[in-house]
Amino acid sequence: MRDPVTGFEYPDTWVERCQDPGKLLLAEKGLAVLTSTGTVLVRGFTTGTTAAAACKAAVLSLAGGVVTSVTITIPCGLTIEVPVDGDAGRASAKKFAGDYPGDVTAGLLFAAQAIPREGGIHLSFGDGIGRFSRDTPRFKAGTPAVSPPAMACIHSSVQEALGKTGLAGIEVQLHIPQGREIAQKTLNPRMGVMGGVSILGTTGLVEPWDDHLTESTLERISAAERPVLTTGRTGLRFARLMYPDREVILIGGKIERAVAAVRGGAILFGLPALILRYINPQILEGTGSATVEELSVTPAFPAIVEKNLAAFRQQYPAISIVLVNREGQVMGESA
Repeated sequence: MRDPVTGFEYPDTWVERCQDPGKLLLAEKGLAVLTSTGTVLVRGFTTGTTAAAACKAAVLSLAGGVVTSVTITIPCGLTIEVPVDGDAGRASAKKFAGDYPGDVTAGLLFAAQAIPREGGIHLSFGDGIGRFSRDTPRFKAGTPAVSPPAMACIHSSVQEALGKTGLAGIEVQLHIPQGREIAQKTLNPRMGVMGGVSILGTTGLVEPWDDHLTESTLERISAAERPVLTTGRTGLRFARLMYPDREVILIGGKIERAVAAVRGGAILFGLPALILRYINPQILEGTGSATVEELSVTPAFPAIVEKNLAAFRQQYPAISIVLVNREGQVMGESA
């Protein structure tokens, strides 16, 4: 059985240990993760998926009748069904956390209003949705904190709904009533995103990172011959392209435990932020940069990377590091 989200082939022994056919089917569809013990952990929906569902429901409700669920094609290619509450151009959706116990946005309400308007699709992001307080390499100050994959998902979902209304154009206004409050529990204020939560989602699904999944991940790392450990979806995609004959394992932010599980050699691969902060938690001190992404476009970045990778290599000689940007170009590499 293959996970359609990550491409991981589940060992037959894991499948045989699962005693719940219904949950096993969820894992087969990509809506859950099968662990080595046979336990199935349900994936949640990202803020991007939830936003897309609320927006689509608001548009569909203009066609008449109450809307209680919508189908969303999420960035990883899966089509999922999301519960909503829509009527007369207004709709809401609550963020589903799945079996991810640390999701501070669990249950957060996303509200949308759709208003007929000429000239195609117009999206606006209101209260409770964060905005960048300063220019970054990818976003200008004042821009809503909506990632490109999430924006594309919202737009395509609204486009699908608009086609069923017969309208020539639509304006969809999205807001998150408790977004400002919940954002204080996230990293947004430290990242320069103020006024609300970010709308994100590389795949559209949230991984249920808990002890069960971690143990299964550690087992894979220990058993693999020189695995490639990657911290996120961007790294996962490019690592598979660069190392097609290696086992690529998604570890998220659990770098310390993953490194400790390595039995031979390994490659730590991904975007710079998590990896460099793991190597040196004080890496931004004295740089004038608020984030690693900001630091990455300064002239000082190459020397800082070289120094920190060399220090890591001395401590862990069997583990190489490859840092890439969002286009897959190598930004730093330890020999």
